[in-house]
Amino acid sequence: MLALFRQPAARLLLRATCTTRGFRSSTALFNDIKVEVNGKEVQIPAGATVYNACEEAGEYIPHFCYHDRLSIAGNCRMCLVEVEKSPKPVASCAMPAMNGMKIFTDTEVVKKAREGVMEFMLANHPLDCPICDQGGECDLQDQSEKYGQSYSRYRHPKRGVEDKDFGPLVKTTMTRCIHCTRCVRFSEEVAGVESLGTTGRGNNMEIGTYVNVKYDSELSGNIVDLCPVGALTSKPYAFKARPWELQHTESIDVHDAVGSNVRIDHRGLHVMRILPRLNEDVNEEWLADKGRFSYDGLSLQRLDAPLLRQADGSFQPISWRQALETVAAELDKAAPSEVKAIAGDLADAESLTVLKELLNKRGVEDLCVDGPGLPVDIRESYLANTGIAGLEEADAVLVIGSNPRMEAPLVASRLRKSVSLGLQKVALIGPACDLAFPHSHLGTSASVLADISAGTHPWSKVLANAERPAVIVGMGAVELPGLLGTVNALKEQFPKLHSDAWKGVNILHTAAGRVAAQDLGFCAGNSTAVSDSSSAPPKLLYLLNADNKDGLLKQVPALSKPNASRGMFTVYQGHHGDVGATLADLVLPGLTYVEKSATFVNTEGRPQRTTKVSVPVPGQAREDWLIIRALAEVTGAPLPYTDVEAVRARMADIAPHFASLDQIETTSYSSAAALGDTASAELSTAPLSPYLDNYYMTNPISRNSRIMAQCSAELPTARNSYL
Repeated sequence: MLALFRQPAARLLLRATCTTRGFRSSTALFNDIKVEVNGKEVQIPAGATVYNACEEAGEYIPHFCYHDRLSIAGNCRMCLVEVEKSPKPVASCAMPAMNGMKIFTDTEVVKKAREGVMEFMLANHPLDCPICDQGGECDLQDQSEKYGQSYSRYRHPKRGVEDKDFGPLVKTTMTRCIHCTRCVRFSEEVAGVESLGTTGRGNNMEIGTYVNVKYDSELSGNIVDLCPVGALTSKPYAFKARPWELQHTESIDVHDAVGSNVRIDHRGLHVMRILPRLNEDVNEEWLADKGRFSYDGLSLQRLDAPLLRQADGSFQPISWRQALETVAAELDKAAPSEVKAIAGDLADAESLTVLKELLNKRGVEDLCVDGPGLPVDIRESYLANTGIAGLEEADAVLVIGSNPRMEAPLVASRLRKSVSLGLQKVALIGPACDLAFPHSHLGTSASVLADISAGTHPWSKVLANAERPAVIVGMGAVELPGLLGTVNALKEQFPKLHSDAWKGVNILHTAAGRVAAQDLGFCAGNSTAVSDSSSAPPKLLYLLNADNKDGLLKQVPALSKPNASRGMFTVYQGHHGDVGATLADLVLPGLTYVEKSATFVNTEGRPQRTTKVSVPVPGQAREDWLIIRALAEVTGAPLPYTDVEAVRARMADIAPHFASLDQIETTSYSSAAALGDTASAELSTAPLSPYLDNYYMTNPISRNSRIMAQCSAELPTARNSYL
């Protein structure tokens, strides 16, 4: 098909006007038309713009206000082109193309018009390129050089505009603003935060927050990428580096389970910034603030040597040999039934594989994760089966026990896109919260779900009439007694919710390492069922990047006691001096996701891999899987892995989809009872509780980030998105 149909804006137009879900037929609207661009004939769908026609013809049209994923504003006028029989140049981004239209992009009229627009654009722009962080990546610089002229006839004093306080993440220099309104449109259309807008007219126009409030959005950093000039820049990155000094590494974000594609920029010893990469199926071209700005936490409070707790409670550095021999000795003292391993949110698939094999070799079977557990016999029972992009295709979505805006902001933005187009209805069961888009709050108790399943609730009719209904079950609900069984009952009540063509039940994970743990069989069943406090704790507890205090205490209540009185030896393997390290008797220092190549699986079941960034590792820290392999050798039961590729081959043996990076392999088995045999449990009527209480403080990296701490203190959304 034409390249035009790969553009998101064109896809949205197609969905809004030509779908099979009750919207009017528009076959005639999308009959192809032919236009000429600089003498070259191109074929485009009717309804496309002149800009799309030029793009299809391979002609670059300069622009500032136009963006593929935002509505058309047509206010910068830089995209002027000449159209035959038109008395003056037209704005190509806002002009619909007509059949037989002849368009010219390189005539003298066009050249003079663009020079005039650029002259006005620069009339009030300050001459501060040497100190502007946008320098080297500035659209205004690039286009003024190519399309501007070498002089200006504007002799009046340049106007000045007072800077705004957008908060700890976005730095403003509003004198540079050219009023493209990209930031305003992004805020309203994608982020759902309507705090930005324009005030005044003509020379007095300004963009700001109307009243003196901070720009409070978990997607706020994207307006920095959108700004074509230096009016909005990254406050943490201000005056730190120039773009040509940075080395770029393509990687994956691990701060939530979306698996956003990112580019990590570093200079010398430090990561300087993190930017999004384009991936239409995952994050489009956006990135949540936690993944973008928490990079300073990568180097703070790091573990850089093995540590052994002394009798007085302090830690003493020891050698790696001493540390591994200590763990091996404790393993020898304990019977297999007296050993327990818990994997955390940031545990990568390679380390999970090696740890599981080491402990299974010794007969240890008590392996679990430090968060909510799910049935793992069928893969679709713990995945977002519609896919992240597929959620846009749903026409009715029931969210249970989740706040997508805090748990997966880019999933929330997908839902908002469809809701704002009128293609989707969303209802929420759980704590009332601000999802940043219109939705129906059905209540806080899961008993509402039973009413829907029984057909006695108004939303029963909504799901029954939907062509592609979807359910999103959050981490705050998966362990509620009887809930998964009731969701299974929904499948039977509403057949369109589950079929070979459309699997509408989704589990929305919050941890990057959780799906891989379930794929590899590291955990089985409900892992965080409350343990009997009177039962004996394990003699050896191995924590692999496990820092979820609530989850740890549920499984091992003895961790609430002082170390000396627990009756168990606790080993923590991780990269930060966070919760897990404070509970441990022995600490083994590992690496963060930027310092190693590691595999993670996102909430839709897509395996992706981080890339090692060329920054030095702290002290004696080592890759997690290498630490465990060395431990296996010290215990006298070496594992057959000489390099990481051998580990990955073993991962592919366990779960073949690990061999297909960035691909989603749908399960070959489809069952209406895929969420497990939980129907026998009576549905609890207890109110659902929020799973996250602070968006900016969810893992060791973000908890040790000064930037995230400042956001948590200054931006209300961190704690107050629940109403």
